[in-house]
Amino acid sequence: MERILNNKKVLLAVTGSIAIYKSLELIRLLTKSGASVRVIMTEHAKKFITPLTFETLSSNLVLHENSESWASDMNHINISRWADIFVIAPATANTINKLANGIADNILLQTALAYNREIIISPSANTNMIHNTITQTSLKLLALSNYKIISTQTKELACKTEGDGAMASPEEIFLNIARSLLKKDFWTNRRVVITGGGTIEKIDEVRYISNFSSGKMGSAIAKALYFRGADICFISSRFPDNLPNESCKIEVQSADEMNKYLIDSIRIAKKGLIIKPKLGENGDTKLIQKMPYLFMSSAVADYKPKIQHDGKLKSHLIGNNWNLELIENIDILENLDKNGIRAIGFKAETDKNRGSEYAKNMLIKKDLYAVCLNILENSESFGTDTNKIDIFMRNGFEESFPSLSKLELSLQILDYLEEIEKDDKR
Repeated sequence: MERILNNKKVLLAVTGSIAIYKSLELIRLLTKSGASVRVIMTEHAKKFITPLTFETLSSNLVLHENSESWASDMNHINISRWADIFVIAPATANTINKLANGIADNILLQTALAYNREIIISPSANTNMIHNTITQTSLKLLALSNYKIISTQTKELACKTEGDGAMASPEEIFLNIARSLLKKDFWTNRRVVITGGGTIEKIDEVRYISNFSSGKMGSAIAKALYFRGADICFISSRFPDNLPNESCKIEVQSADEMNKYLIDSIRIAKKGLIIKPKLGENGDTKLIQKMPYLFMSSAVADYKPKIQHDGKLKSHLIGNNWNLELIENIDILENLDKNGIRAIGFKAETDKNRGSEYAKNMLIKKDLYAVCLNILENSESFGTDTNKIDIFMRNGFEESFPSLSKLELSLQILDYLEEIEKDDKR
């Protein structure tokens, strides 16, 4: 796992729920990503798992009623100052209702009252308890304050009943934590459309034409944009990485299908997103909108079968030779309306000598804001977890990024684009 949370400080509070075992996996994800983790336990939580287990995984002492000390930072005031983000997972119905009413009768609740930044809570409770009117009212009150609520899951609960109330998966909670820690004002609430994967052009119901594109780069870009705070819509034939449940994901196959959903998604993105009201010259409210972006990292098949057959073609009827007639596919990126959106294309080439020339030609021919060039060694270059990109901008700027994991590379590309746009406005 990439160490994208280096030097970040996460305060994790756990309450008395059977879902507490998931918090152990959450700590593993956080520490592997480079974060420092400290844990607060309620007395009820200690009935399920001992503090020693959390101390072993986090490599830090656990704060609970019997370990609080005012001779160090092991107290609810100083530990709240230490943390970059405060997470309560699992959060029982009892804790949720107390939080909403400002009750501070244990060390966790006292720390929550002392913490003056965003708090993430991941509820866990029986279906009737989580959907009780009082609990639902408490969740709405918390959402209006500095709390981010992660939705529960519907599955078999500890009480052996099927229903809503299970705590979100550790990975879902991790993604939300990373977003809170890594988001930037430039990308926050900016609408971005991403495409990924190779299109699939059907010959019949069991055969198709495609390419080696794994969709990993598109998925990494989508995840990086989510972490930076963007409002993403990811359109792809493949989804190699898990994306948060709240993100828009559209699965497609053919180029025609991708084009249809892409046009609709861009139309929605172009409506703009209000980020804050600004007082106009006449004292009226002026709406500020952020320019949407498009990252076209999908590998659209150049050709498709002229005829798509129903059912399965019988090989004995085709014969020894199969003259499959192909027709040219739509060039999605060239034909898109790019007014009001910054479109970024991706180009894979095997010619090291002329790759940059092809990328610059693509920049002009398809009227793009930027082109990301990836020089491939051979077909085995597809599906790897690392990548190396050269970016060519419409304003003439160029930049080379070293070989990195696709997620780390995506984050660097986003930061570069942010700096370029800021420079253009100076």
